[in-house]
Amino acid sequence: MGIWGQLLAALLVFSAAADPNDEQCLSHLSQSLEDPFKNLQNWTKETFANPCQGFTSFLQGATCNNGRIYKLALANLALKGTISPFLSNCTNLQALDISSNQLTGPIPPDLQYLVNLAVLNLSANHLSGPIPQQLALCAYLNVIDLHDNQLSGPIPQQLGLLVRLSVFDVSNNKLSGPIPTSLGNRSGNLPRFNASSFEGNKGLYGWPLAPMKSRGLSVLAIVGIGLGSGLVSLILSFTAVCIWLKITEQKLANDEGKISQLMPDY
Repeated sequence: MGIWGQLLAALLVFSAAADPNDEQCLSHLSQSLEDPFKNLQNWTKETFANPCQGFTSFLQGATCNNGRIYKLALANLALKGTISPFLSNCTNLQALDISSNQLTGPIPPDLQYLVNLAVLNLSANHLSGPIPQQLALCAYLNVIDLHDNQLSGPIPQQLGLLVRLSVFDVSNNKLSGPIPTSLGNRSGNLPRFNASSFEGNKGLYGWPLAPMKSRGLSVLAIVGIGLGSGLVSLILSFTAVCIWLKITEQKLANDEGKISQLMPDY
């Protein structure tokens, strides 16, 4: 075999071998997921060892680009379990869609290492905990879709630094606190997000949401309660003074009667 043949053979062996990071990413993700309807039957160790060949993918739900995992589309497969932090090993990943499943647990902050990620769709699951502020380190993010989960806490202000962000939806969660101005009232040519991106979070407030008139007590109700409490206090105080004066007046009358009985007649 000539030198060109040896080089070609070496190239074929190299291209056939999976990237070790992708293999670890897929292996741990598979372990963290439950697949009750066996939608991911070919997610096996053998396939993880060679999921891609150029632009060809041998793994259901995976798209390859130059031998690396480029996209994972696992939406609406009735998957259970959690999101593995080892997903961060798929460093070439540009789109992650695990929406419309039954996943629980937190969003791993380790996703910050997916520096090429442009689309993140984890919507319609049962995810809980905070939105990791580390997502702001994924500078290429165009889409963050987290609606219909059980996420809590504030919306990280750092997400407003994502200048490429054109879709942002955190509606129907348990988020609280003010909507960061950098997301709710973006300036310049940055895409703006309307109220539908934030609705369904009882503790969330600020533009573009309507004033919190139906969430707890309105300002007028609070003022009314304050005035009402003041009026009640005034009435109680006045009543107490009247009673005190009445008792004092009766006591003085009694004392005068006693004194008059003790004084001699002239």
